[in-house]
Formats: sequence, structure tokens, C-alpha cells
Amino acid sequence: MTEYLYKETDNLSALITAQPQLLLTLSHFGIPMGFGDKTIAQVCHEHGIDPQFFLLICEVYSNGNYIPSQASLRATPMEDLVPYLLRSHDYYLNRRLPHIGHHLEKIADMLPPRAGKAIKQFFNAYIEEVREHFAHEEKTVYPHISNLIGGKGDDFKIKDFLVSHGNLEDKLSDLVQIIFKYLPSSPSTERTRQASPLHSDDAIDMIFDILQLSRDLRKHAIIEDKILGPYVKQLENTAKP
Repeated sequence: MTEYLYKETDNLSALITAQPQLLLTLSHFGIPMGFGDKTIAQVCHEHGIDPQFFLLICEVYSNGNYIPSQASLRATPMEDLVPYLLRSHDYYLNRRLPHIGHHLEKIADMLPPRAGKAIKQFFNAYIEEVREHFAHEEKTVYPHISNLIGGKGDDFKIKDFLVSHGNLEDKLSDLVQIIFKYLPSSPSTERTRQASPLHSDDAIDMIFDILQLSRDLRKHAIIEDKILGPYVKQLENTAKP
């Protein structure tokens, strides 16, 4: 059995306490809060998730230098991989990005019109890029996996996807720099500081959310490049001609 930083018998609450960034993975797995002192294995079984696959994803999020070996991938059941990625797509598109967009629009409306418009256009273009990126995966990569598992051949090769696979988090860093550029300096009086949403905690919260999403998308890219890619290559190599 593959050795990970944590074990199936550890309490999930202890894992989240030690690695708070793993809170985001609960949404990707469809695990709600309220697991009390149950172990990782107990929670996973309750939600139909293989504990070893759960630990594999947790290792990616917890260990910045971790790259799973071919042996680890072969030893880990991968039935949960595509559902995990699909839930991740839904989380980004329907929860995190709208949440950030709501706060960004409020702040952009308080900027000079040209700056506010530029920020909105950049963010809206980014959302469309993310949508197209995910749609491509869902229309090509995931059906390819289903075909391979079902013994059906097709012309798609995972190497072609990996070559053109861009990093979605890069443009979020650009967005943060644009926001830093256009946010005005602090007002000179306490009264104006209190009255201006630009200088409340809203801007800090928004930038924190963007940076957090960027980190999460970086992990998502690692999962696709270092887990999805090698896994599909294994399927392709063992598929009947």
C-alpha cells in the first residue's frame, strides 16, 4: 500500500485542522461538513469515495513537492478521478468565480470608469477562458477515458491534451497585479476611509480569495498533469489495438 502523510484511520477533522487548505477539497469530493470525529475511511465510505484516492489528492494538496509514482497510480483505484474533476469544474465556475466576481464588480464600480471597465473585461474574459478550458476536457478527455475503460477505441491521445494544457492560475496573478495598479492610495481622513469600500476589508478579502483560487487551480493542474495524464497513458498502453 502506498505510504501517504496521513492514513485512512486518522480522523478527518484532525487532517483538516493540520492542513486547512484541504477544506477546499471537501467540495470537490462532495463531502459536507458535519463528519464529527469519524475517520477518513468512514467518511469516504459514507460518500462512496475510495479512501486511497482521497489520500492521494490530499497528498498533492499537502505536499508541495509530491509527484505520484507510476506504482502509486497503479495501486490507487481511479474510478473517482473524473467525478472529482467534474465537481471541481462546477465548484470553480458556479461558486468561486461568481463569488469573486460579485466583490470585484462592487470594487470596480468605485474606480475611475476606464480602470473599472478594464478590470471587469479582464475578469469576464478569464471566466470564458476557464469555461472553454473545462468544456474541452469534458468533451474530449473524459469521453476518451470512458471509451478506454469500456474497451472502445478512438483517435484522441492524452499526450496531445497535455502538450496544449495551459495553466489557468497564471492570469489570476495578472488580475491581482492589475487591481494593485488601479486601487487608489488611502484617503487622508478617517471619515473618508470608513466611507470608501475601496479601503475596507472588502478589497483585501477579494484579493485573498483570488490568490486562494489561484493556488487551488495550481493543484488542479498538477492533478491533471501528474495523475490524469499518466493514468490515461496507462489505459492507452493497455488498450486493445
